[in-house]
Order: sequence, then C-alpha cells, then structure tokens
Amino acid sequence: MSNRKILALAFVGLFPLAAGAQQVPSVGGCGLGSKLFEGQRGVAPQVLAVTTNGTFGNQTFGISSGTLGCNQDGVVRSNWKTAMFIDGNKEKLARDMSVGGGETLDSLAQLLGVEEADRAAFYATTRQNFGRIFPAADASTDAIMASLKQVLAEHERLSAYSAAI
Repeated sequence: MSNRKILALAFVGLFPLAAGAQQVPSVGGCGLGSKLFEGQRGVAPQVLAVTTNGTFGNQTFGISSGTLGCNQDGVVRSNWKTAMFIDGNKEKLARDMSVGGGETLDSLAQLLGVEEADRAAFYATTRQNFGRIFPAADASTDAIMASLKQVLAEHERLSAYSAAI
C-alpha cells in the first residue's frame, strides 16, 4: 500500500474523532455516545463517546429533538465551575446539605441556576438525599456531582436543574 493511501486512510479514520471532539468536550455532554458511556472515566470512554457521536451524527439530532441528554434552551453549559465549587467546599456543603440549608448550599443553588421559587424544594431534597449525594466522607467530587445530578433528575420539580451539573 502506498504512503498516500495510508495517509488518506489515517485521515478518514481520524475524521470522526476530530468532528466529535469539537462537538462533545467531555463524556458529560449530550448525544448517544455520552449516554452509552455515562459515568465511565478515562480517555477510552471519552474517545468512544466522541467517536460514537461523530460517526453517527446523533448529537445534532439530540439537540434538535431535545433527546439523548441534550436540551433545546440554546445555553451552552460547562460543569467545571460546579466541580471546582464542590471540590473546594466539600465539608461546608456536606454540613449544609445535612441540615437542609446554609450559605454554601445557597451558593450551589445559585451556581446551578435554581430559581427562588424552587430553593426550598432544592434544600429539602438535598437534605433527604444527603446519604446518596455524600455516600462517604471521602467521596470524590465526580461521585458527588453524579449523585446530585441523579437526585435532581428524579425530582419532578428540580429535574431541569440536573442539566447544569
């Protein structure tokens, strides 16, 4: 096989990865790949999620239809701020969630965009599910975020806020 053909095959083989990399910055994005590999860590699941989304073009469909973990509100989200906040405030946040209120929990609610009308439900839900959100004293930030996202997603009134995590 000639060098030209090898180069062409390599380019075509990597094209879905490049296209997907522009569309999904992390496994936590939206699209079928993100759903298939949700909760998995490492480079391999992230590359597979991106490749799946890029190869099948399903992310555009998800955004258009509001499915596959995508939404149609036109807001581009990043959960790095939430991760940094939780990581830097674990003890205070755990204390506030355990009692259903406090400055750190209020700050998290603001960061997630929880409306004033939903704050009481947010505080009560995090208190009721404290053991799920903080399953251990040394729980990782990723585990806390995944649990909080799941708890909010299961709540009829608060499910819309899970997208911010």
